[in-house]
Amino acid sequence: MAEHISKQFDLELETIRTRVLQMGGLVEQQILSAIDALMAGDVPRLDKVMAEDALVNAMEVGIDDDCLHIIARRQPAASDLRIVFTVIKIITDLERIGDEAAKIARMGKTIHQSERFQMPRFREIEKMADVALAMLRRALDAFARLDTSAALELAEEDQRLDENFASELRQLITFMMEDPRTISMSIDTLFISKAIERIGDHSKNISEYVVYLVKGKDIRHTTLEDIKRETMGR
Repeated sequence: MAEHISKQFDLELETIRTRVLQMGGLVEQQILSAIDALMAGDVPRLDKVMAEDALVNAMEVGIDDDCLHIIARRQPAASDLRIVFTVIKIITDLERIGDEAAKIARMGKTIHQSERFQMPRFREIEKMADVALAMLRRALDAFARLDTSAALELAEEDQRLDENFASELRQLITFMMEDPRTISMSIDTLFISKAIERIGDHSKNISEYVVYLVKGKDIRHTTLEDIKRETMGR
């Protein structure tokens, strides 16, 4: 990024970027804790994940407020304004990822506190979560490094995650049709799978905002070919 005459302005922008990455780290830990507690049946830890969602919300509000103050005080030029707008968009997606982690914890608590004749198998959930977490880490790294190539990789990963979700959905429908006693368990498991799929969507969004930040191009709602063309300079 270009250096400004005002060193203080540079510091403010860098501080905000750092806080975004800190917020991303907190959200990542939320997901890890939710999945680990789900697998272990650790209800107190699931409660902790839900409680920590308030911390993520507070970080979003704080960073958003700082961005608005920068706009009011500094009246940034086009390129700097793009940085501020990108940050506002990213923290919105991070907050929603935090919501999805809390949803995983909430549904996990419902599953483990219910009297079920059969507990669901979470192997596919764990695999999906690994993919979604890798996507989030790659998106945050792309923001830290201003790496536009990640947008293409995450778009392709998101397609695979969508396919995994569709496969899990078909399997759960089969369980419900074969044995109505599995309906409640399958629906709860479906909510968890959908939350993980949404984490992938939000991570992909973050990588797309990086392309907007670096190149000034909005690649949301575009095809993989369009994303490839923008990220690879074709």
